[in-house]
Amino acid sequence: MATRRVLSTAIGALALCLAATACSAGDDSSGSGSTSTKTTATFGFTAAPDNLDFTTTDGAAIPQVLLDNVYQGLVKLSPDGKIVGSLAKSWTVSPDNKTYDFQLQPDATFSNGDKFTADTVKFSIERVKSSAWKISLKAYLDVVDQVQVVSPTEVKVVLKQPSNDWLFRMTTRVGAMFDPKAVTDLANTAIGTGPYTVTQFNRNDSVVLTARSDYWATKPKLKTVKFQYYSDTNAENSALLSGGIDGIIALQTPDTLGQFKSKSDLTVAQGTTNGEVVLSMNNAKGVFTNKALRQAVNYAIDRKALVKAAYGGYGSLIGSMVPPTDPWYQDLSDAYPYDTAKAKALIAQSGVKNPTVAFKIPNLPYAVSSAQVVKSDLAKVGITATISVLQFPAAWLDQVFTKHDFDMSVIAHVEARDIATYGDKSYYWGYDNPAVTQLLASADAGTPQQQITDYEKVAKTLSDDAVSDWLFLLPNIEVLRKGLSGVPVNGLSESFDVTGVSWGSGS
Repeated sequence: MATRRVLSTAIGALALCLAATACSAGDDSSGSGSTSTKTTATFGFTAAPDNLDFTTTDGAAIPQVLLDNVYQGLVKLSPDGKIVGSLAKSWTVSPDNKTYDFQLQPDATFSNGDKFTADTVKFSIERVKSSAWKISLKAYLDVVDQVQVVSPTEVKVVLKQPSNDWLFRMTTRVGAMFDPKAVTDLANTAIGTGPYTVTQFNRNDSVVLTARSDYWATKPKLKTVKFQYYSDTNAENSALLSGGIDGIIALQTPDTLGQFKSKSDLTVAQGTTNGEVVLSMNNAKGVFTNKALRQAVNYAIDRKALVKAAYGGYGSLIGSMVPPTDPWYQDLSDAYPYDTAKAKALIAQSGVKNPTVAFKIPNLPYAVSSAQVVKSDLAKVGITATISVLQFPAAWLDQVFTKHDFDMSVIAHVEARDIATYGDKSYYWGYDNPAVTQLLASADAGTPQQQITDYEKVAKTLSDDAVSDWLFLLPNIEVLRKGLSGVPVNGLSESFDVTGVSWGSGS
């Protein structure tokens, strides 16, 4: 497996599972009428897309709006995390696990009327492998050797070597299918095969999706979906309480749940995510090139208390970059129990006198709350953390993710199977371990059981090296007005898929 395939958007998938999401009431924004007649909804997020082009722009905001809703792939993730067909009706895999033969949906069309065919698949996959795609996530398709058009409705994808990971990655943005005639202005125009089109894009404010009247498959029940962006979660909470919106997904302030639970017209549900809240340390430069000091940080932080303070006690302790929904999950949460004496001893062992670290964090609620606890805990063992709060996504992505100008940060990585990012030394935490890179490669090319075994070894090695401190796993907390249905309870995909959302009868 090419090392760069393991990269990228843990930040690219960062924080929009984090972004609080909400649905607005109303039929045609009027707020009146029974739920069975409503055909509009508004969803709120805290981090807005800068443009509509996820082929050149990192971050989760763009695919979260567009993937599955506007752009579709051959396959997608179901709400419970299984790979299911989308533009592919079915597929078979050769005995050597290198050739995938896809049977395509015969009636699929783009929103501009162009047909979706096997030539579309060939163009889209080869474009990911070209210089047209800029984001490092494109490396997931390095394993593709060639794409063969068999007929308008059949295409074969031949891999250079077997890959356990490839089909799963095709459920992400790299698997999106593009019309060859509609890629000249992706930043402002999105032409896909999905059930919605973008009818309004107001940068840093909102995106409006409108259902296609000519959609080739089952039409969505909502005619209009608006993605509204908020910088203030308190305003979002107030909107739900006042009836201005109909739901919040991925609630970022669980300590406010009490005010919702007392409302008879609201329901609260909790699912899971891929969102590991990571206290990242720069392994490539600065004080955290010292393993003993990284281990000291892991012992110094009371993660149970942190979850209570930063997320109302709703997060789960996992101790690694592997959520329980992955087959290779193992509970490593006790690898570094809270032990200030051991932390102080390791600081002394490190030889670093009075360590001071630049702690650069995004201006996201859970990150700010978590950082305050971390700063306090580190001070107790003699580490001074100087907090700088950076605007997310632009400033944080520039300083921390791109320029690696930090000692420590905290952010949720929500991309699926993002433990693979530790196999690339150019990733922002700068971890360089050839043994880990080799294990990741053998996991991808080997048997499914070898994949599990090798990933378990990787997780244990990362823990032993104290590369990061995995603070907790984000829950997916939903607060919905009764009558709103079809909202996935788990946040396991890059997409916030609204194609199954509808209003039922009653309120």
